[in-house]
Parts: sequence; C-alpha cells; structure tokens
Amino acid sequence: MAYQSYVLICGGTACCSGGADGIAEEFGKCLGLAGLADKVQVVKTGCLGFCEQGPIVKILPQGTFYVQVKKDDVGEIVSEHLVKGRVVQRLCYDPSQAKKLVSEANIPFYQKQYRIVLRNCGVIDPEKIDDYIARDGYKAIEKVLFEMTPEQVVEEMLKSGLRGRGGAGFPTGMKWKFAQQQPKGQKYMVCNADEGDPHSVLEAMIIAGYAIGATKGFIYIRAEYPLAIHRLQVAIAQATELGLLGKDILGSGFDFEIELRFGAGAFVCGEETALLQSIEGNRGMPRPRPPFPAVKGLWGRPTVINNVETLANIPVIINKGAEWFSKIGTATTKGTKVFALTGKVNNSGLIEVPMGTTLREIIFDIGGGIRGGHQFKAAQTGGPSGGIIPPQFLDTPIDYESLAKIGSIMGSGGLIVMDETDCVVDIAKFYLDFTVDESCGKCAPCRIGGRKLLNYLNKISSGRGTEQDIEDMRQICDAMNKASLCGLGQTASNPVRSTLRYFMDEYMEHIKDKKCRSGKCSKLITYKIDAAKCKGCTMCARKCPAGAISGTVKQPHVIDQAKCVKCGACEATCKFGAISHG
Repeated sequence: MAYQSYVLICGGTACCSGGADGIAEEFGKCLGLAGLADKVQVVKTGCLGFCEQGPIVKILPQGTFYVQVKKDDVGEIVSEHLVKGRVVQRLCYDPSQAKKLVSEANIPFYQKQYRIVLRNCGVIDPEKIDDYIARDGYKAIEKVLFEMTPEQVVEEMLKSGLRGRGGAGFPTGMKWKFAQQQPKGQKYMVCNADEGDPHSVLEAMIIAGYAIGATKGFIYIRAEYPLAIHRLQVAIAQATELGLLGKDILGSGFDFEIELRFGAGAFVCGEETALLQSIEGNRGMPRPRPPFPAVKGLWGRPTVINNVETLANIPVIINKGAEWFSKIGTATTKGTKVFALTGKVNNSGLIEVPMGTTLREIIFDIGGGIRGGHQFKAAQTGGPSGGIIPPQFLDTPIDYESLAKIGSIMGSGGLIVMDETDCVVDIAKFYLDFTVDESCGKCAPCRIGGRKLLNYLNKISSGRGTEQDIEDMRQICDAMNKASLCGLGQTASNPVRSTLRYFMDEYMEHIKDKKCRSGKCSKLITYKIDAAKCKGCTMCARKCPAGAISGTVKQPHVIDQAKCVKCGACEATCKFGAISHG
C-alpha cells in the first residue's frame, strides 16, 4: 500500500527513554481523528543518531526534521504539517533558520557524516524484514551463494581492506582466510554484539559462515540489553520463516543456524578468547594465544569472531564491490568509523564518518564545539582503555596508525570530549577504577599493576603524591603493556600513560603545589569566605555537615580548615557569592 506521507520516529535507546513509544501511540490517535490513518504510515525506526536532540520525528517525503518532540506536540504536527502542509518551525533544529535547516541534510551534525554501517538507521523499522529487503537486504546472500565461491568471498574481503572495528584493527579477510584454510569439519561464526541493525548482522554472519565453512553461528549479547535482544529474536524468526536462515538457504544447499547467547556484562568478555569461554559456559577469562580462535576457538574448533560494526559493512562490500569500499578512508584504514560522541560537546550522539576525518572536524563541525563556551582540553577515543588526546592533535586524522602514534586506540568507538573544568588525574583515576574492577584477575600484570596505578592516582589526588610516584607509574604502565595476557591489561594503562605524557604540569601541580586547577580533587580544595561579601545569613554554617563554619548573625563567617571535609555544601548554599574554592 502506498502512503502520502511517512512519520519516522527514532526508536533508539535515548529517544525511547524520552518517550518515543508514547509519541508513536499519539500519532496513531491523532491521525485517526484527522482521517489520515490510511494515508500516513507511522514507522518506529532505528537510531537517528542525534541523541542530544531527541526524541526525533522525521516526515517523508519532505524530509522535515523535528527535534525534542513531546507527546503534546503531536497534535500540532498532524494538524499543521500533515493536514495543512505547514512546517512547525518551533520544532525544527534551529527555528530561526527553519527553512534552511528543515531537513537533516542541511543540519551541521549530519553534513560530514557518511553512513555505511548506519545506512538503515532512522530509515527502516528494524523489526520488519520487508523494510530491510526493500533496501537491498539479503541481496548479498543471493550473490554469494549463487555467484561466488568461498575463496572468492574471502578474496573480496581482503581486497576491500576492511579491518576489525572492535579493537586493534586486524584485517577481516585475513581472519576469515585463516579459518577457511583449516580442515573441513565443525566451524563457528561468532558475533560480539549489543546493538546494531539486526538483519545486517544476520546477513553478514551467513556470508561469513559460507566463506569459512561454518554452519553454526552465535551472537553474544549482554542480558541487560532487552531491546537489542528482542529485535534480534524477531529478526532471526523472520529470516528463518523466509528461508534466509536455517536449512538449505534459498535452495542453495547451504545450512546456517544462529543462536543467541547472553553475557553478564563483563568488560573482559570483549576480548575474544574470554568471550568464547563465556559462550562455552565457563567464567569469562582470556587464554594465551596462539593458537588463535581461527585455528582453535569455540569448543576447540576453528572460529571467527567479528563485532557488529565490522559485520555491518560486509553486505555493502559484497553488493558494491571491494574496489568501491577501498576508495573510502585512508591508505591503511578503509571505510568509515562509528563513534559514540559524548562529553562536553554541544551535539552528542551516534555518528559515522570516513576514516581520515580529523578530531577537529568531529568535535567542532559535527559536535558543534564545546558546551557552555568552555575551552577544549582533551578527547579520549577507544573507551576506558583509550588514551587522552590533547589539543595539539586535534588535526590528527582518525585511523588505527595515527591514533597509535599519539598513544590512543580506536577501540569500539567511544569518543569523550573534555574541557578545562576536567582534571586529568581525576579522569585517569575514573578509568583505572573501572578497568581494575573489570579485570578478570588471571594475570599478575593486569591484576596487580592496575591496582597499584589506582593507588598512586588516589595518593596524588589527595595531595600525598611524590615525584618518585611518577617514575613508578611509568614502569608499571610499561609492564602492563608488555606482559598482560589480553588486550584489557595491555591497554588499561593508556589513560595514565597518555596523561603523564601530555599533562605532566597538572600532575606536578597536584604533587608540588597540592593544587587541582579544576577543583575536581576535593582533598586539594580550600574553601574560603570573602568577609566583604558575607552577609552573615548563617545558611552555610547550618548546611556544613562537619561544623567547620562559625560566626554570628549579620557578621562575616569563617571556615576552620582543620574541620572542613571539602564537601562544597557551603559554596553551593551561599546566595551572595561569598564562598569560593581554590
């Protein structure tokens, strides 16, 4: 059935938490009352990416882009836009430029993006296989099964230059080739998941299974992601019903089945051998390599492990060709990269950019610059194990080698922006606290080294650090990097290593001057009352939990530094700006 208009409602996690389900229901009611139920289709799509502006509603065919939509706005959108054909300017990204910025193509957040992995996000209903098929979905399977040999599929992956998007960037085609070359018998294809277009994942896993000779696949997903689990379950059922998954796919004689396995959220299970241990029902702990999983993996059989982002590229590469894909990106890193852009940036969200895009372009062009008029201080790529990148590297192109040179990693795509109100010692401590907690404890360099680093950071942030601590931390970082069993331990020290490399002046302030310039290290803060501004209202004294403030009514108060616990309650309470910290 053809519709006059389509209402696309972002169904990503952020928009859902902002009320997208209620908005969709309200559209159904209002369209019915307006007599448009059979003329306008409401589609709940995958993530549109612009999380900062959600919930998002897009109207087709005009492409009108509405942001921060509430349930109460739906009636106006229906009556004004869908009935009268008039744009609701107040709901546009920039109402003052509503005519110019009415569609996402003209919004700066999207202008430098190039979507391959996210090609279907915000366009189709991820729970409807027909929507996916309408956008060339499962077309690559037909091509692979009836026009290509497994060797040709692997060769296409090698020619494309696609590298794994989950960690160190190992060539995807090379990993497949290693598994393909193993003796015939039971082999496995595994996806490290949590998010993504479900049908893209299924299609890519079937292609990979055909290429390496596997008939069984597992999708490993954390149990606390119910929406992603539900969508995968729906996708598997739909693909099986249409003969795209299971026995004798499309009558080709090739069998491939996919099973979901749920994880408990252990960060270490992002490491492939720990992930395999978890699928097998064991505690998620890495094992020494070699042998690598492509030779001896799940239950001792050859196994290929790719993550969602890597797999989402594969159907497009098959359909458009390796040569097309290899023209995108840099000399060493082909294609695009998906980042979760967040932190002290105006436009946070899920973005996809060509490899080689600079940090400056991402942060200032796509991200809209630093929030609140503050100054850019640093960015971290690669999640908790990524390095902290200072301003002098803003023009660094994003690829594996460039990031490695400046002490960071690509990782799974986290990109956190910091401003001058952040303290690098506090940031490093935050990430170390996480990786120490998530260490499986199997090897001493990670188990002991991470804890020692965290102890040193706590010591420095509380004003008890020494210059010798800096040298000790450097040695521990080197030991962890060289001797840890898996990628978690090898990269866990990156936040410390990079901040010591680029922000030594801040460490020295903490150690020598007993000062934290951003005020984040509470034990180095001194609160003072300006007698000229103090009105003697007594509010600060009443709020102080330690009884450190004294004074009489209408007379300037004073703080006993020996009693002060640095909680900041006094500064937050004072209405006259008489209390400050330094």
